[in-house]
Amino acid sequence: MKPSFASVGLLAWLVSAVSATALTYKLSPHEEACFYASTEKTGTKMAFYFAVQSGGSFDVNYEVTGPGGRIILDGEKERQGDFVFTANDAGEYKFCFANDMSTYTEKFVDFEIAVEDEVRAKLPAKQGTSPEQTTQLEESIYKISGQLSTITRSQKYFRTRENRNFATVRSTEGRIFKFSLIQCIMVVAMGGLQVFVVRFFFQGARKGYV
Repeated sequence: MKPSFASVGLLAWLVSAVSATALTYKLSPHEEACFYASTEKTGTKMAFYFAVQSGGSFDVNYEVTGPGGRIILDGEKERQGDFVFTANDAGEYKFCFANDMSTYTEKFVDFEIAVEDEVRAKLPAKQGTSPEQTTQLEESIYKISGQLSTITRSQKYFRTRENRNFATVRSTEGRIFKFSLIQCIMVVAMGGLQVFVVRFFFQGARKGYV
């Protein structure tokens, strides 16, 4: 069964109606980085997602401010967050990350900012198609869109877990290597000390015998 012109048009509208920005940013120690998204009308849904992939304790400070400097969301030492809010004011919204707590550790932050219009598209009427069929098609496509969004966020979550577990493994391997190196140095030093003590005793015994 070939897709109809109406379903293709609605899918294209779904892609164009959502403006999203997905990035990975390296946050240096004591750095504050801000990103911006704007909307031209009120009532627009804005989605904000972030996750710290590596660095330190996998935490970061964040703040979301609206037009006029009004704080909408904020948090300290958060590992990840997933928020959706309604833009009550038209204008520019600022999304900031701060790495104030780190002295020398840089952090990689994955984040996504999406601006979605709440207005739904109306499918063009087709001869021989009832309004009930058109509504059912709309709801099916919106349901598929919601499921795809859920799958995408689940993939991001599992990616974050994988990166953090991999960082934990690398940290554990580094500690094991350092501990083994220190242990080898201590064994060599102890052996040298024993040789020195034995030689000292024998030299003292020879002098006493003479």
